[in-house]
Amino acid sequence: MAGVTGVSSLITQNPTLDQLRRCNVAVDLGAARTRVYLRGSGLVADEPSVAAVDVRTGALIAVGGNAERMAGRTPAHIRVSRPVAGGAVVDIAMAQRMLRHILGDKLGRRRLRAPMLRAAVCTPHGSEPIARRAAVETMYGLGARRVELVDTLIAAAVGCGLPVEHPEATMIVVCGAGTTQVAVLSLGSIVAAETVPVGGDAIDRAVIQHLRNAHELMLPSQSVRPLHMMLGAPAEGGSLTTEVHGRDVVSGMVRTVTIETEGVRHAMRTPLTAVLDAITGVLRHCPPDLVADLGDRGIMLAGGSALMPGLDLMLRQATGMPVLVADSPATVAVQGLGAMIEGRVRPLHLDPLTV
Repeated sequence: MAGVTGVSSLITQNPTLDQLRRCNVAVDLGAARTRVYLRGSGLVADEPSVAAVDVRTGALIAVGGNAERMAGRTPAHIRVSRPVAGGAVVDIAMAQRMLRHILGDKLGRRRLRAPMLRAAVCTPHGSEPIARRAAVETMYGLGARRVELVDTLIAAAVGCGLPVEHPEATMIVVCGAGTTQVAVLSLGSIVAAETVPVGGDAIDRAVIQHLRNAHELMLPSQSVRPLHMMLGAPAEGGSLTTEVHGRDVVSGMVRTVTIETEGVRHAMRTPLTAVLDAITGVLRHCPPDLVADLGDRGIMLAGGSALMPGLDLMLRQATGMPVLVADSPATVAVQGLGAMIEGRVRPLHLDPLTV
């Protein structure tokens, strides 16, 4: 299996950059959403990584958004499955079925089965060999003849337009649903990086647990993300409040409670301390000159959870560095990977000096 294992193979002159240019499809298999970039067509699919199956017959009932709307609302014979967790494929067969239906209409059945199909796939930084193999097997099952693996941090940095090939430091934090990845890049290489198993899902669980403990309310999982959007900044002179509908823990009846958003924000900060620890650890392993660069250039936030209200402010207060949120942060990884297969990434020539 030929793959891309670092920035140097993407930015410096390397045959694997040519291999990427031969790829037809770029895929970002995320725990929350699956995104597909088709060469010459751009982003053609952006669907939740969810599939609904009839356990009696094994038939696939729905995928993507239709399957996600079924979560928590199905009878016993229908199971809603998430074949990707923590950025890794945990159910190869289900991931193949989900992708086949997501891509079928976009690529065309004949093209999906073409033996010359080449795919580039994002993989989380530091992922285990078994996770990388699962991603490769998933694409092989769809008819891919060759699969190239690209570090998500590299693809996201390229998608954000960061000058990773320059001798100045750039820092990117990719906040996904299952993991958060942090890296400092310079001269086309990862100087230091760390991945923590904390993402949007962990924050959702913290909010649900807070409402259960503080208000004896069971909140549906699909109601947590809209609650994030209500948080915002606290009003002057006091906290904002909002009404939340859920199920009473004791009686099981529907109940509406008024909560202070400051308490929810506090619950969200608890799992985010792991993200702050990861940023601190990465900075600790960087040379002082690069850290000084970051004082001016700051941190770039990407990933589906980067738009969480207050996240950029919290990181700015904790690190003392500017924090910027990427344009369309949820899709920067697949867009960066798409730029690579389109040939828009120019290598940095570092030829040996001659006397």
